[in-house]
Amino acid sequence: MDALFREDAYAQRCAATVVSVDERGVRLDRTVFYPTGGGQPGDTGVLRGDGAEWPVVDTVKGDNGPDDVIHILPPDTPPPAVGAVVEAVIDWDRRHRHMRMHTALHLLCAVVPGSVTGGQIGADKSRLDFNVPAESLDKDAIAAAVNARIAADSPVSTRWITDEEMAAAPELVRTMSVKPPTGSGRVRLLNVEGVDLQPCGGTHVARTGEIGGIEVVKIENKGKQNRRVVIALTG
Repeated sequence: MDALFREDAYAQRCAATVVSVDERGVRLDRTVFYPTGGGQPGDTGVLRGDGAEWPVVDTVKGDNGPDDVIHILPPDTPPPAVGAVVEAVIDWDRRHRHMRMHTALHLLCAVVPGSVTGGQIGADKSRLDFNVPAESLDKDAIAAAVNARIAADSPVSTRWITDEEMAAAPELVRTMSVKPPTGSGRVRLLNVEGVDLQPCGGTHVARTGEIGGIEVVKIENKGKQNRRVVIALTG
């Protein structure tokens, strides 16, 4: 399957052929739909073809490698036939908010010291959990630091390194709870120029200025040294 979202996060639609249908959902030969993973929700949208339309209510990874993407339809919805040509169209407004949020979390990760113990991306609010003492975190200071990096409008890009290069650079991994997928021969890195470089398979905006701005909604105590920082977009 050709995972178009990995190379072009701005691709909103594509023509595709249905290659299989089972109780989990629909598989295509290519897709712009991002499957749930790395704290980022799966895309929603529609498949269209031959005068029909099939809502996609979620997108998840299958069991046949990182590019095995399953498009989930509503219960009891007759699926398109295998071999049918469809247009796959994502809910762009929702995806774009996820892209802005995901990139903002990378800036947050660069601002807050300490390892990341968990995270979740949402269209309205997102969060990262950090292994740091509570007294080291200040809402206003964190928001100001992240927004300064947004205002710098730094370019955001991706590149690939080999599994061997990844193993030789463990300092790139900031997340304690999720390790970068290896075994396929290469690992995808997200580079926020001059700010952050770490493994990531998610979708992102092309420049930090596109995020628009964030606020730190709250900082929660989730353990002895586990602090949850919740952010929201300001526009």
